[in-house]
Amino acid sequence: MILAVCHVHMDKSTKDQIVASSAGWVAVALNILPGIGAGYLYQRRWKAYWITSAIVSIWIVIGAVLGQDIDPVNDQRNQLVGLIGLLLVAATTAVEAGLAVKRARNNEST
Repeated sequence: MILAVCHVHMDKSTKDQIVASSAGWVAVALNILPGIGAGYLYQRRWKAYWITSAIVSIWIVIGAVLGQDIDPVNDQRNQLVGLIGLLLVAATTAVEAGLAVKRARNNEST
């Protein structure tokens, strides 16, 4: 119900204009530093943000569930796997955010 109230209809050209006018480096940096898709908030790309948030949340929950019975010797390995996963999400979303700006600017110029 709340999502239905907050949903604002924008046509594709308006979304592309917002993404094209955003600074690509800011979107990339915001996706790398926190690693949770904050650059999507800057670009006002809500769907991409929620998908990224869901992936990060699922990754954290899986790590917590699988890490319950791990002894302290293997704990560092478990933490490393978790960190690598989050870094992979951050790198992927950063590249995608930069490409989205490039794609939107190319669509705007044609």
